[in-house]
Amino acid sequence: LGYSEEKPWYFDIIEACIAAKIPLSIGDGAPDEKLLYGIESLNHHKAKGAVFLKPYSDEKLLERIDWAGDVAEIFGIDIDSYAIVTMRNQVKLEKKSATQLRFLKDECRSRANVPFAIKGIFSEEDVALVREVRPDIVVVSNNGGRVPARQGSTVAFLAEMGTELARYCGEVWVDGGVRQPQDLVTARRLGASTVLIGRPFATALMKGGKSEVFVRAAQLRGTSEDLD
Repeated sequence: LGYSEEKPWYFDIIEACIAAKIPLSIGDGAPDEKLLYGIESLNHHKAKGAVFLKPYSDEKLLERIDWAGDVAEIFGIDIDSYAIVTMRNQVKLEKKSATQLRFLKDECRSRANVPFAIKGIFSEEDVALVREVRPDIVVVSNNGGRVPARQGSTVAFLAEMGTELARYCGEVWVDGGVRQPQDLVTARRLGASTVLIGRPFATALMKGGKSEVFVRAAQLRGTSEDLD
């Protein structure tokens, strides 16, 4: 991404998103420093955000929940990352059962007192999981098109299953392929209360620095009223 080190990128993207009034989200990866840099950056900016964790062993997830407890507004388990074979093998991810996810939901509430999300809903099997777990938030996502659960876009899945999912959770979110203001309007009309956007802001930062993130955010909102 144009940085000689990874850590400064986290600080810059979070600072830029705060300035652009974009709600924040961080996640983990290999090595653990990816999550720790995100936590450190949120702490540095006295900010909080959603924290999405990959489906490690329950013991490892509880450790991460404790790491990020002070900065988390939401904890989510990124179940679709299990389908990425290289990631699964590298860090020993698990295919989580409904029982495990209910346990993690209870732990997130008791340890951090924040809502619990399941991210990566993109199949009928996933919908059945949501029906059993009843999370606070469901995130329709196919991990940037890397999950071979089915063909089609996340918006198509939202259109097909969004009403069903809404029966078993507090909010439905969607991730993937959002590039234009109309994409946000479409997602909202299909029942998504929140849309996750990552790549447009990352590329904006690389293109023109933190100010470019502000510009891109205004474009996605479909207005220039926030620009000076």
